[in-house]
Amino acid sequence: MQNVVYHFRFADGQSARCAVGDDAGDSPADFPAWTALALQQCPNCPLQPDSTPHCPMALRLVPLVAIMGKLRSYEQVEVRVEMAERSVAKLTTVQRGVGALMGLLVASSACPHADFLRPMAHFHLPFASEEETIYRAASTYLLGQYFIARDGGVPDWELDGLKARYLALQTVNSAMAKRLRHAVDEDGAINGLVILDLLAKALPYSIDDKLDDIRAAFAAVR
Repeated sequence: MQNVVYHFRFADGQSARCAVGDDAGDSPADFPAWTALALQQCPNCPLQPDSTPHCPMALRLVPLVAIMGKLRSYEQVEVRVEMAERSVAKLTTVQRGVGALMGLLVASSACPHADFLRPMAHFHLPFASEEETIYRAASTYLLGQYFIARDGGVPDWELDGLKARYLALQTVNSAMAKRLRHAVDEDGAINGLVILDLLAKALPYSIDDKLDDIRAAFAAVR
């Protein structure tokens, strides 16, 4: 995936940055105790502590927790996101700034339940709306099904697999929120995850309705 840098400037004048690339957060000198796989391990986790002692998603979130662990979710922050082709800036709350960065970190982690999000991490869109997220998720999944069909596999054009993956991600988000409570002093990081979880909860049930709304934009190509 492309390198993405999140810059945060807080109301008190302090600033912080978090660079995200293929190797970001993968080899910290000392893994924090809250990253242990056995701590609040997701009920649907296919990994085993003896072979994978640390949660891969938690390891990916270590740099974010270091920045945001002591911030309250409602505090204001200016966020600037630098990517190869563009720079995006937004004045928002800590929880929404954290949510945008956390979405990228989760999608680019080695968590088996987040694998389906990796193409979206490769084409990261900061601060996407719910409609944009559903459009991107459905489009990305359907492109993947096209590649499956081209390789002789059986594609899932009904998006059943996408809905199932988001349902599984809800379980992961719930366990991760409990894990983060061992890592942070305030609620900024946790509420950022809550925002992602709300979207994960809504998406399986709203995909069809939202795609019906988006359908009008494709009238000229039908």
